[in-house]
Amino acid sequence: MSKRTPVAPILLLLSACLRWAPGTQAQNLQLHYDLRHTLQPAANKANFPTFSFEYFKNTDSLNRGSFLLKLQADLTGPRYNAGQVYLQLTQTLRFWQPKVFLALSYTGGLGATPDGYGYYLSNALGTGLAYPFQWKGGWFSASVLYRYSAFAVPSHDPQLMFYFGRGFFHYRLFAAGSLVGWTENRNQGTAPTADLSGKKAAFFADPQLWLSVRKGFSVGTRVNVFYHLLTTDNTVQLYPTLGTKYQF
Repeated sequence: MSKRTPVAPILLLLSACLRWAPGTQAQNLQLHYDLRHTLQPAANKANFPTFSFEYFKNTDSLNRGSFLLKLQADLTGPRYNAGQVYLQLTQTLRFWQPKVFLALSYTGGLGATPDGYGYYLSNALGTGLAYPFQWKGGWFSASVLYRYSAFAVPSHDPQLMFYFGRGFFHYRLFAAGSLVGWTENRNQGTAPTADLSGKKAAFFADPQLWLSVRKGFSVGTRVNVFYHLLTTDNTVQLYPTLGTKYQF
């Protein structure tokens, strides 16, 4: 079973800042092949493909906000059937002059174990402030949010996010990614966590590199970095992918 961050990386938000003018919309399809079994076979039964669809839209030409929808399916089931489906909705708003945005988010999902038992990714709701900025040709965004995780024993926590994106060689090469860190209850109201107490820190990162091979089509890699998400051990897990992206 894999676990997602409460506010998943918003690569397309950065990509939109770099590639499209305000007031427009864009979307992309991605296919990745996750190589985690090759690197760590004891902890992962198999490598697997992942499909994702991202839709981004600026709400108006005055840069007062943006909307992002992301759907992702991890084909971790037998014969590469979908083993987990993930949904993210993110909205930023600004009704004032300073370029600090109100950020609202929702994430959740469903999955199935290899034995056919279902599970869900707990709903997570977030609200806070986001500050986008430019520096030395790159686009960045830093955010601070309050996060509510809908565990059986709900968790109320701070969350920090940092996004980056930069094009090279007239955007023939594009580097992007994010780092998301937060805390959550060790006791989530389940039998395996009932004897635990206090908070644990967790983070997720996804540095990416894309090479444009023709209009709208790119090949590249993403490295999924987990801490306290897939295991309770105090260890950082790094799992690279090979990927393609079609932007339209």
